[in-house]
Amino acid sequence: MPVSIVIGSQWGDEGKGKIVDLLSPDVDIVARYQGGANAGHTIVWDEEGETEEFVLHLVPSGIFHEGVTCVIGNGVVLDPKAILEEIEKIESLGIDVEGRLKISHNAHLIMPYHKAIEAAQEEDRASASDDDEIGTTGRGIGPAYTDKFARTGIRVVDLLDEDVLRRKLRRSIEEKNAILRDVYDAEALDVDRIVEEYVEFDQKIDDYVTDTSAYLSRALNDGARVLAEGAQGSLLDVDFGSYPYVTSSHPTAGGCCTGLGVSPTEIDRVLGIAKAYCTRVGNGPFPTELDGEVGQALREKGGEFGATTGRPRRCGWLDLVALRYTCMVNGFNELALTKLDILSGIDELKVCTEYRYDGKTTRRFPSEPQNLTRVEPQYETLPGWEADISEVRHVDDLPRAAQDYLAFIENYLDVEIGLVSNGPRRSQIITDVQPMAAA
Repeated sequence: MPVSIVIGSQWGDEGKGKIVDLLSPDVDIVARYQGGANAGHTIVWDEEGETEEFVLHLVPSGIFHEGVTCVIGNGVVLDPKAILEEIEKIESLGIDVEGRLKISHNAHLIMPYHKAIEAAQEEDRASASDDDEIGTTGRGIGPAYTDKFARTGIRVVDLLDEDVLRRKLRRSIEEKNAILRDVYDAEALDVDRIVEEYVEFDQKIDDYVTDTSAYLSRALNDGARVLAEGAQGSLLDVDFGSYPYVTSSHPTAGGCCTGLGVSPTEIDRVLGIAKAYCTRVGNGPFPTELDGEVGQALREKGGEFGATTGRPRRCGWLDLVALRYTCMVNGFNELALTKLDILSGIDELKVCTEYRYDGKTTRRFPSEPQNLTRVEPQYETLPGWEADISEVRHVDDLPRAAQDYLAFIENYLDVEIGLVSNGPRRSQIITDVQPMAAA
């Protein structure tokens, strides 16, 4: 059972890219199973004493490791311009992509009208009421998934036949133009220009297109080790997140099976990634959000700005009620805790262990936004530490308060912390943390 899944366990931006990059040398294939170019997985490494940084939006994070094949699964919505630009940037670093990147023929395409409609919808919501605005990235992800499930989407395989593509596009664009023109008073789109653009795109990606489900099945039968990565986080899952302030796909464990076409019986490890505190981008409820100096300090010290949009992230204390919920939904075998170093220098650390709602305390996470907005987080206060821990490589060298912080999380969740990231670089990682729950 050689499939491992790496899953964001909060509202996204937990540091999945670094952990996938760390685990990639031990696998044969890294496969992305959902989301689109709204994801931003940042990789930071040291080269000859200099720090290099690269942000991936579509290509899986294993691409920087020679011998690792990367798969973009059918559950991903593909932006043609974004994928071509990303391939070009990766190759400019001297990294060979040819033969190492496989794109599902069943992946749905993001079309220009998806971006246009999403922009018009967000503008309409913003003008109507701040409470209605979702806070999307504007990459056309939601409308692309809408068309997928309405059975009107355009898939990569549709590019193979220009007549079929033109017929399907003409029907879709006529419908979308009516919406843009009559509902949002926006400019209509040109069918022929879009067809020409996407036929050209097909010629450029044809060598990458594969029946990835069949490819993965053969590879697994031959004993290959597969690492599956999602985008966003579990609390943004369209079914299990804070709906409607969510993404339009399934970042949770179940999304791996449907987004890649692999069987649940192939999965043997589910690794949840969580920050040592919480962040959220966009609108929606956030019980432990900090509006004052501490929240601002976390944002500045942690570099909490979206890798895709540059938007400042909302910051708050670690929410164990929410994390316990995502542990349940995903069945995590273990956790990787990131950005522990950002908490250095804070005298007292607060951790949410219960919600107070309608006069009662509960450990239940209410995914209904109207209820989640009303909960009052109940905190345990733990001592902080002053020392800079960014160069620590062994758990025993952490300050006692930092070790206690890890142990508190493990004991509350009853899930082992197997990795601790204490900085953005590849080398800033602690792996010998298994004994912490007994501390």
